Amino acid sequence: MCSPLFLPGPQISPGGKSSICGLERMTGISCYNYTENSDNHDIWWYLPDSVLLSIFQYLTPKELLTVGEVCRTWHRVCKDEFLWKDLFYQTYKIDPNVSIMPGKTSWLQEFKRLTYHTPLLETEVRKEHTNQVLHVSFSHNGQMFTTCSKDGYIIVWNSSYPASIKYHRDMKTFSWKYTQFSQFNSSDTLLLVSGVHFGTPHSTSGEIAVFSLEPGFELQCRVVNKPYDIFGTWYSERHLLSGDLHWLAHLVSTSVLWLNKASQESASEHVPIMNQLYRFYNSNASSIRAVMVANCLSPASPKTETQQNEPLTSDVREEKGNPPSHRELSSMSSNNGQQQTEEPEVLHHASSRLQYSTLEGGFLNWRRLGDGFEYASPIQYNENYRQVEIEKDTTDHSCENDDLTWEEESETTESSDGEDCDSDDLADSPEKYLIFTTGSKTYTPHQIGFKRIKPMSFPRRLDPGPSLKERIAQRERERERQNCRSPRTEPNWLDYNAVADKFDKVDHLIDLHGHVIGMSLSPDHRYLYVNTRPWPRGYVITNPLEPPPIAQEIDIHVIDLVTLKQVGTMLRAHKAYTPNHECFFIFLDVCNEYVASGAEDKHGYLWDRHYGVCLAKLPHSDVVNSVAFNPKDPEMLVTTSDDYTVKVWRSRSMVKELGLNEEMYRRGLEVRKRCRYHRSSCNVD
Repeated sequence: MCSPLFLPGPQISPGGKSSICGLERMTGISCYNYTENSDNHDIWWYLPDSVLLSIFQYLTPKELLTVGEVCRTWHRVCKDEFLWKDLFYQTYKIDPNVSIMPGKTSWLQEFKRLTYHTPLLETEVRKEHTNQVLHVSFSHNGQMFTTCSKDGYIIVWNSSYPASIKYHRDMKTFSWKYTQFSQFNSSDTLLLVSGVHFGTPHSTSGEIAVFSLEPGFELQCRVVNKPYDIFGTWYSERHLLSGDLHWLAHLVSTSVLWLNKASQESASEHVPIMNQLYRFYNSNASSIRAVMVANCLSPASPKTETQQNEPLTSDVREEKGNPPSHRELSSMSSNNGQQQTEEPEVLHHASSRLQYSTLEGGFLNWRRLGDGFEYASPIQYNENYRQVEIEKDTTDHSCENDDLTWEEESETTESSDGEDCDSDDLADSPEKYLIFTTGSKTYTPHQIGFKRIKPMSFPRRLDPGPSLKERIAQRERERERQNCRSPRTEPNWLDYNAVADKFDKVDHLIDLHGHVIGMSLSPDHRYLYVNTRPWPRGYVITNPLEPPPIAQEIDIHVIDLVTLKQVGTMLRAHKAYTPNHECFFIFLDVCNEYVASGAEDKHGYLWDRHYGVCLAKLPHSDVVNSVAFNPKDPEMLVTTSDDYTVKVWRSRSMVKELGLNEEMYRRGLEVRKRCRYHRSSCNVD
């Protein structure tokens, strides 16, 4: 029998009569001489397309698809792109000034993408961890992901359905308190794992371990990392960055960043395995944290607004999340005998909030309004971001073939070079950006620092220096000189200008005027997305050990790494509750189509990256610490939580491909289904 969509003339498909009657009731247009046994609907069959479009615009998406099954004419009209454009903007409450996503041509397909191709179904809940799960990250090929937990384990998972354990290691055997961060190298052959050492309650000592992933899970090296919330990161295929911290004076320290070989086996004691990269000056008890490396896309250093020609202006219970180091400094403020003599600085928040003279006034417009969906605000991008999107779309189309050729050549090169070309690994590395969090007026991280890393070479041989006999003789000469004159005075570390030549300068600083709790790069390394908990506008800092109170909302800021300017902001994006001294990291992730983040309100959040709208909240039973998209398939998302679980979310389309029944799985709470987002109370499904 012929399908109803291809019936000739005005024949009615099954269900067609009920669809027509529904339209009659909705529009008030009555078919003449209509009886139950009559097929006389001449008015409807000969209505022009413009009239049908005017009528169809009152339908919900589900109703529109239903009437599209009546006949070929209605099916054609129901596919009208302008009709679906209006439905798209109305359903998802998108700013009408935002055009269709670059590279997309169909509003209907975009509606399907946000409806059927977003990771909303909770297909797996893994409970192998026995404590809070702090972090998750994917391999570049999308075949594996890793999770870190306060139980001390690092677990590597196969990402295919259902997710299964591939490797695991108990890092407490290395005197680790817990694992906190992990990252795959570019070829997915090595895994960097960062953790916190056992020690005193306020210890900031950490360590980085590197494991091979082929053919097994063998330990390659261990590197000291202090403070632990530097995390560490891959600089190249076989080199990683770690940190160290040295106190110089009261509230003054230096952060040293080291470049390390991932494989530290050496045939000679004179062959170096690590090399100092930078040494930064820290004031007001601040330090370098959360380092990451991005490909440098700009041909030359942009003009910066802030150069570092001065100090960086820049009862026992279970502790939540992974807190920042040095949080014990706040307890020192009451015993601090040194008073601040300089005028306190007024910090102006980057948002459009009004100036307030009191703390209560500063947080007045952040009160809870309902069930939490009001916090799922859209990302507001400026015109520069939108223009770059359009230009990038044009460039991507012209370079697709070139990229494919380059990938094939690089794979061939990697297989032929072998494992013993560490020097070539650095020599072939282009310029990069070192990105990190730091502070200037208080110890909590409230600034993003940038330092351009020029191509470098790793020293092939250590300078052995003077012999033991020569060193003894030199020490005797120094003692004689000291006896003949006054002892050598130490530098005045409190005066940055007097010791500036001993430190590297930060190229650029962006002050976000709030506690930075997470950062993530876009896949093309063009944009940096930052989670912050803002300070109240106009708050005065009188003591660097007493930072301003932080809001219970998390803002997301978007920074263009070419211009080093902020191009997007999402205020009151999601929730957090802990105060300054208990504040911990909330990781976010970015793919080409979506943005996701954890939150303290027991939900993960999912936004569309281009349109900026919040799509869903993904429930847990405790704080969601981290999220990660599969880089090869954004229809898969993993969330980790203080409820000890690892949850895998997949799209309705992917669930169907796997042959699963979507009705059997828990679904995230979709924003589009909230009644107040629609003109009617009908379910848009």
